[in-house]
Amino acid sequence: MENLSITQWAEEDRPRERLLAHGAAALSNAELLAILIGSGQPGVSAVELMKQVMHDCDDQLNMLGKMSIDDLKAYKGIGEAKAVTIIAACELGKRRQLEEVKTRAQLNSPALMYQLMVERLRDTDVEEAWIILLNQNFRLIKEVRLSHGGISETSVDVRIALKYALLNNATILVLCHNHPSGNTKPSKDDDRLTERFKKACEIMRIHFLDHIIVTDGNYYSYNEHGRL
Repeated sequence: MENLSITQWAEEDRPRERLLAHGAAALSNAELLAILIGSGQPGVSAVELMKQVMHDCDDQLNMLGKMSIDDLKAYKGIGEAKAVTIIAACELGKRRQLEEVKTRAQLNSPALMYQLMVERLRDTDVEEAWIILLNQNFRLIKEVRLSHGGISETSVDVRIALKYALLNNATILVLCHNHPSGNTKPSKDDDRLTERFKKACEIMRIHFLDHIIVTDGNYYSYNEHGRL
């Protein structure tokens, strides 16, 4: 039996028509996602299917963004093509947020730097170390990933970080990494790495502004805690 198309649904279940009549803001997350996947399965509309998925994600798009293709394909009615479409939509949302942060005049607070990096790191299940490079007016030059995997004073090469800073004429450097566990408390390795960056930047006359630990929903700033 073929999947049910949107034109076969009851009028109240047609999200495309609702969007045209009332605008995208009037639709729920499930309805918007239903437009993307286009059809459900016999007896279950696309809206109902996506309501089930969102319910399992506690109705949070952040949790949906963490799902893999295999996670989505576990739902009857979601094949590879639909799963890819959903993940692509989540990635576009993440990139839009990144662009909005980057267009701000200055990144002159830990909160703004956190907003920039959480979009990079929120769906990462291993630790990654990044640097944020700024000019003297705290305008973003670029952000660079230094490592993927365990973070320690030996796994992150300070020399590489300084090389990027010099090549991009950055005068301010911020170290940033994530804790997938959700615990913002710095480890002893984090403390040692911070000290190495601070000393190296002093030698090169680059202002080491902060080391920020990112979790999905919170952050820790060495600068805000008076530890730099």
